[in-house]
Amino acid sequence: RGSYTIGREAQADAKFRRVARITVCGKTALAKEVFGETLNESRDPDRPPERYTARYYLKFNFLEQAFDRLSEAGFRMAACSSTGTCAFAPEQGGPADDKIWTSYTEYVFCRD
Repeated sequence: RGSYTIGREAQADAKFRRVARITVCGKTALAKEVFGETLNESRDPDRPPERYTARYYLKFNFLEQAFDRLSEAGFRMAACSSTGTCAFAPEQGGPADDKIWTSYTEYVFCRD
């Protein structure tokens, strides 16, 4: 998940932010195998290894690191989907026509 702000008429000085959080969905044992100590399990700490979870996230915010770890573990990207939503943000101190966009991108990896 990430967010960015675009001002009047899509100004060139749009403010982009890094990815806010990288969530991990899959079997607990497999997530631990791939991401090790970088996996934050605080939202689902007692999940058995054979069970599926969608509540883990990574302790870093860089997609390249996640992709590298998946590649090193023999995974390949199988699909990708993205969406964005928009809201006006005058209450956040910006002009009334500033917009805050929230983006959500999902990457699906598989291992043969």
